[in-house]
Amino acid sequence: MFGMGWAELMIVGIVALIVVGPKELPTLFRKIGNAVGKARGMAREFSRAMNDAADQSGMKGAMDSVNSMADTVREPTKAWTNYTPGSETEKLAKERKENADKLRTDAAARQKALKERKAEMAADAAPKTTAKKPATKKPATKKPATKKAPAKKAAAKKPAAVKKPAAKKA
Repeated sequence: MFGMGWAELMIVGIVALIVVGPKELPTLFRKIGNAVGKARGMAREFSRAMNDAADQSGMKGAMDSVNSMADTVREPTKAWTNYTPGSETEKLAKERKENADKLRTDAAARQKALKERKAEMAADAAPKTTAKKPATKKPATKKPATKKAPAKKAAAKKPAAVKKPAAKKA
């Protein structure tokens, strides 16, 4: 009913009991039941009137043929609803994946073997004289620079103080 389960209906009933009260609750449910019954009766009557109109216009025969065509379409598609995950298609897909993985590992092994053969051939073809390697020089380590005492600047000569003649004592 309206997408409501028993738990929701129970909550609605408890709320109605609290709001309306226990004395008027049966009367309320009776009125709701009558309204729902009238609505269903009107829906039934409308449906009958539509079916009668369809019969009079000849649509019933067309609807029957459409329904029979729908049944013929449903039959072949029922086989797809019985699909199980372990089907032949899945088995083939697993087998193909295993074969592809095997081919990849074989190809990698072949490439590795080919590189090793090329390295061996290059080693055999190389001249057997050993060339002397030039001696490697170690870079000279820099000694830490000693700090030099800053040079003393010559003190600037002050002009000689001019001596004043001594005042005569009288």
